[in-house]
Amino acid sequence: MTRRELQVEMRKAGRPWEIGKSFDASALIGELKPASRIGHPRSGRIWVDVDGQRRQASDIDQLLWNVAKCIAHLSRWFRLMPGDLIYTGTPAGVAAVGPGQVMAGGVDGVGELRVRVGARAPSDRRST
Repeated sequence: MTRRELQVEMRKAGRPWEIGKSFDASALIGELKPASRIGHPRSGRIWVDVDGQRRQASDIDQLLWNVAKCIAHLSRWFRLMPGDLIYTGTPAGVAAVGPGQVMAGGVDGVGELRVRVGARAPSDRRST
């Protein structure tokens, strides 16, 4: 998830955009499944629906760098441990979602996730 208004604000201020990506509840994740159980997927349909309408669709074989290459590259820079999460980009079709909308998505052979978008927390405060 991305809070575009924060991303744009940070970009205009010449600051890192990370704040627009790392807010509370920004990292939606389903059940973690070990490769020993599901294998090492090289392909699989990836999709996101919002309120039952398909917004994004592709296949993980369309990643610029496959999963193994991503892990190999990142492990040169970071100590990767079981349970670590690596986030990549998403298929075309990114668009805003609002409170109350239902997002469903998945990767064939890996799993699915369904969430209702909540309202921003009352404690959401920003300082300039």
